[in-house]
Amino acid sequence: MTMTMERQPDFAALRTAMVASQLRTNAVSDARVVAAMANVPRERFVPADQAPFAYRDGLVELGGGRSLNLPIATGRLLTEARLTSYDRVLLIGAASGYTAAVLAELVAAVVAVESDPALVAMARAALGGEDRVTIVESPLEHGHPADAPYDVLIIDGAVEQVPETLVTQVHPAGRVLGGLVDRGVTRLAAGRRSEGGFALLDFADVECCRLPGFAKPARFTF
Repeated sequence: MTMTMERQPDFAALRTAMVASQLRTNAVSDARVVAAMANVPRERFVPADQAPFAYRDGLVELGGGRSLNLPIATGRLLTEARLTSYDRVLLIGAASGYTAAVLAELVAAVVAVESDPALVAMARAALGGEDRVTIVESPLEHGHPADAPYDVLIIDGAVEQVPETLVTQVHPAGRVLGGLVDRGVTRLAAGRRSEGGFALLDFADVECCRLPGFAKPARFTF
């Protein structure tokens, strides 16, 4: 009796293709970000049955209604953040830990917040004890004020609003980046916290995974 084994994709080749066709052609121009995304194996951060789709130019299902963000969305956010090796980053929407793993190659420390217990477990297993990353199980909109202030806040997904509770966890003049949902369209945006206020400016129309917990209060009409 002859048994056949299903052939695994060539993940290294898929990762190289992602860099060439999705990142370099779409303004992911920070060489450090490109190198980190070329090094971190996305297939490790998705369920086994989704591994063949880990490098697709689209969302990858993680379960529980959550998805791994597009490579281009994460790459553009990290590029626009202008990260340094000294930065402490608050990452909102850790999901399965992929973006935290990429950040670990770029910055001094990452506090990655995730609300879904199953994803927290997946992230911790996939990261394998990476000492630059702390995974915190908490509502995404709460962040992690215990370790504030941070140099950078990155929301790795799209939200309807960025609550003040997150912004205040960033240093004055600290950078804030994320996806915004605007009339059904997702856009990437960036800004800085200041003593006088806070605002985000759009810089790219890019599809993003949508994160729970950030809905704007419903307006009452009479």
